[in-house]
Amino acid sequence: LSDYERIEAKLKELPEVKQVFPMVEGQVMISSPSRSQGAVVRGIKPEDFKFRDMLVNSLKGGSYEVLEEENTIIVGDRLLNKMGLRIGDKLTLISPRGNVTAFGTMPRMKAYIVGATFNVGMSEYDGNFIFMSMADAQKYFDMGEYISNLEVYLHDLNKIKDVMEKSADIVGDRARLHDWQRSNQAFFNAVKVERNVMFIILTLIILVASLNIISSMIMLVKDKGKDIAILRTIGATKGMILRIFFMTGASIGFVGTLCGFGLGLLFCYNIENIRRFLEKLLDVDLFSAEIYFLTNLPIRVEMNEVMTVCSMALLLSFLATIYPAYKASKLDPVEALRYE
Repeated sequence: LSDYERIEAKLKELPEVKQVFPMVEGQVMISSPSRSQGAVVRGIKPEDFKFRDMLVNSLKGGSYEVLEEENTIIVGDRLLNKMGLRIGDKLTLISPRGNVTAFGTMPRMKAYIVGATFNVGMSEYDGNFIFMSMADAQKYFDMGEYISNLEVYLHDLNKIKDVMEKSADIVGDRARLHDWQRSNQAFFNAVKVERNVMFIILTLIILVASLNIISSMIMLVKDKGKDIAILRTIGATKGMILRIFFMTGASIGFVGTLCGFGLGLLFCYNIENIRRFLEKLLDVDLFSAEIYFLTNLPIRVEMNEVMTVCSMALLLSFLATIYPAYKASKLDPVEALRYE
C-alpha cells in the first residue's frame, strides 16, 4: 500500500474502530552463533507500539522506546532463549529478497541489537515474532515508503463482521481482509470442540449426581417408613410429607451447588498456581506450550454461563427429589407399621 494514510484515516472514522496501525511484515531467517531458524518481522512505529497494552505490559529488560534507536529490535522471549542470546546481543536477520547482482540474487543480511524481549503467554508469538521500527523495516525489506499491512483494533471484538463489511468498501480490491478468528482458525476450532465436549461431560456428571440424589432419597424414604407412618397417624397430610422430603432433597442440591460454585471459582482463579504445583510435584509438563500454543493457563469467568450451569444443577436436583418425595407421600401408614 502506498497511500495508506487515506485508508487509515477512513478506517479511523468508523465508530467501532479503536486504533489503526500501519505495519511492515516479512519473513526472515535469523541466525546466531548457536543456531538458525525462521521468524516473522513486524515493523511498527514506536509511537504506535505503546498503544499495544498486551505487548507493552509483557516487555522484559527494556521498554518500547528502544525501537526509536537505530538497528534495535524487540524479540520474543522464547525465540531469544532458543537462539541462545541475551538482551544486548546481536541477532542476524537474513531475507531471501536480496539484492540483484551480476552473480545472481544475494540474500540481504543485517545484524540488529536485541533491546528488549516480550512474553505474551502464547508460544506462537513468543517463539516466532520480532518487532522493529517501521522505518528500519522499510529499509531492510527495501519497501521505500510502502507498507504491507494495516492492523485494525476494535472497541468490541464481537462486531468484527460489521467492520469487515465496512472495511471492504473502503479498501476495495487493493487489499485482502483477515480477521483474528480466520487468522487463528485452527486454534479456535480446537478450543470450540474442547468446550463442547467439556459441556457434555459436565452435564453427564450433573446427571450422575442427580441419580445419586434419587437413590439416596429412596433409601431415606425406606429407612424412615415408620417415622412417616407415625407422622401420618398424628395428622400429617400427604402434602406435608411430600414437602418435607422435597425440601430435604432440594437442600442437598442447593448446598452441593453452592459448594461447587465456590470451589469452582476458587479453582479457576488459582488454576495456574495449581498447575505449577502439580508439575513440580509430579515432575511432568502438564501444559506443553508447543502443543497447546499457550505458556500458561488463561482464565476468564463468564458469570452468565456460571449462572446457567448453577441453574441447571439446581433444576436437575429439584427434579430428582420429586419421585422419592411422591413415594413418601403415598406410603400407607398401616402397611408401614405392620412391616416394622
